[in-house]
Amino acid sequence: MSRAKIRTKLPTKSADSTVDIELTVNGEQVSAEVSTRMLLSDFLRHELGLTGTHVGCEHGVCGACTVLIDGVAGRSCLTFAAQAAGCEVRTIESVANKDGTLHPLQEAFRDCHGLQCGYCTPGMIMNILSSFNSSAPLDLSDEGIRDIISGNLCRCTGYQNIIAAVRQAAKAMSLG
Repeated sequence: MSRAKIRTKLPTKSADSTVDIELTVNGEQVSAEVSTRMLLSDFLRHELGLTGTHVGCEHGVCGACTVLIDGVAGRSCLTFAAQAAGCEVRTIESVANKDGTLHPLQEAFRDCHGLQCGYCTPGMIMNILSSFNSSAPLDLSDEGIRDIISGNLCRCTGYQNIIAAVRQAAKAMSLG
């Protein structure tokens, strides 16, 4: 008796419903058809090739996926791409200057050794930039900076050098 080989055909396209979205990503207008269940992190990474947005826990706990959505830090792993329609999204790829020179916050992370493996760094920088750009008073005490970065987990640095980097960047940018 011969056995038939059963080969299931994989779908070429998801059966999920889709929606057309338009948004601005790093200053560029983007239009796309996306699954209603597609996460913003997946859209940025897989559809737009912006792999600087990292995905860690996929539960909104670690902060590695943090981007700016209309200027405010947001978890792209908890946001559907469709929810970002009409929004302005900034990723780590937009932080350095057009000529490739680093933003003062990126320079401070480098100068103060505020990163080791670097996995959390893009989300950390986007979160800090949100605080720097906020109209709320900036508390540059150790406790104030710990509060700013409390939504981002780093397993490598022990945070002391990140605190120093935030303080150096704020000084370089004449904040606080």
